[in-house]
Amino acid sequence: MTSTRTRTARTVVAAALAAGLTVTALAAPALAAGPTAPAAAAQKDHAATRAALQANVDAGVPGVVAQARVDGRSWTGTAGERDGDDRFRVGSITKTFVSTVLLQLQAEGRIDLDDPVEKWLPGLIRGNGHDGRKITVRQLLNHTSGIYGYTEDPTFQQEVFGTGFLEHRYDTWDPRDLVGIAMNHAPVFAPGTAWRYSNTNFVVAGLVIEKVTGRPYGKAIENRIIKPLKLRATSVPGTRVNVPQPSSRAYSTLVPEKSAPVHDVTELNPSLAHAAGEMISDSADLQTFYRALLKGRLLPKAELRELTTTLPVSPQYPDYRYGLGISWQKLSCGTEIWGHGGGIHGSISEAYTTRDGRHTLAANANADWTGDTQAIIEAEFCGTEPKK
Repeated sequence: MTSTRTRTARTVVAAALAAGLTVTALAAPALAAGPTAPAAAAQKDHAATRAALQANVDAGVPGVVAQARVDGRSWTGTAGERDGDDRFRVGSITKTFVSTVLLQLQAEGRIDLDDPVEKWLPGLIRGNGHDGRKITVRQLLNHTSGIYGYTEDPTFQQEVFGTGFLEHRYDTWDPRDLVGIAMNHAPVFAPGTAWRYSNTNFVVAGLVIEKVTGRPYGKAIENRIIKPLKLRATSVPGTRVNVPQPSSRAYSTLVPEKSAPVHDVTELNPSLAHAAGEMISDSADLQTFYRALLKGRLLPKAELRELTTTLPVSPQYPDYRYGLGISWQKLSCGTEIWGHGGGIHGSISEAYTTRDGRHTLAANANADWTGDTQAIIEAEFCGTEPKK
């Protein structure tokens, strides 16, 4: 979850998305340049990944951590001031957890993703052309609802991502108030007619989970994913302002200029993100989650098929598609990966796996104004060292 200011030169359809958390949550896929050496052969010593980590630090990121697993063998690398076991805020990676829970509820017959949002949250999606009767839960999860992204609101951006952060970092946000911010703006398109990333979609999705289960959405994630997979470093913090140890500090300039003063933004009230991006995890847990998800441990075959049914995000980026809270990329070497990226103040994360779960990666940079985490992805899965 980050502001719309540019974090890196490599963002997916930045001008089109420009949706708060999304610039980092949708790290740009590199344009395909033809097959290279097989990734498994290239990654015996993870030399390219090590180089990519160091390149991020050379670019000004205080510290970077990455962990990969190839055919059952784990490797952890760090650069700068980081620990391999660090926990960190994962931002929009939260979205895959939310989608997984809703698909589980559908498999149990408790909800249909093609239900209108109005059925579960009457009156919530109304105003300035928004109409919850015409928007389905599925359209929330694949970002075809047309609902305005609350993180795009100029006042919210200034108070939460800009210099106002220092004054408002401990404020508690009610999720219905976040949705209310979006309702003050017109939809960006009619439901189902286009694609645009909106963090409001997943705040609403979290509220749907709460309506169906009668409990906070975070409890559903805890009981249905975190506990069964024994994800000991993963949590849904609610209003807790700190990151559990072990963890490193998080840093931000709060404004677009790279030369601006750097602020410690580690402590914040993550209710500003709610189900769109509040979770905390570490590299090992994120790999376990995506590996289990894509190998069918969390969803029946029918629901897994729905999760991975993707839509194009832009003709300009044919090698990037979006499913239900999960993305698909074809990298420069032809390798196809599934997962999500995420950003929130001072924390940029990536978590991806091959479809068979044999090769996974999770990484985090503790800065949001510089660096290139997409280069880490290319390095690990393709053996491509960053350009000098």
